[in-house]
Amino acid sequence: MIHYKAAYKSEDGVILGEVLDFPGTVSFGKTLDEARENLAAALVDMAETNLLRGECLPVPDSERTDPDAELEEPIYLVFQAGHRLSISTASTP
Repeated sequence: MIHYKAAYKSEDGVILGEVLDFPGTVSFGKTLDEARENLAAALVDMAETNLLRGECLPVPDSERTDPDAELEEPIYLVFQAGHRLSISTASTP
């Protein structure tokens, strides 16, 4: 299990979420719980994308912070050994 740092803030009636130490991992939701779920899914997608491209995962940095965040908390990325990543491709008939 790898733990990164998530930050959340309210803006224009939605909760914006960002994984501070995994660049590009952002999401949102109407509620904090929905934003948490969506951000967790975005983190999995970003990690799978990095691995499929042969790139390393960013090293967690507990010192990262967002001064505008209303809430910062750990977000966990869990991998299972021996499982293959699924890849979907569009095919034309």
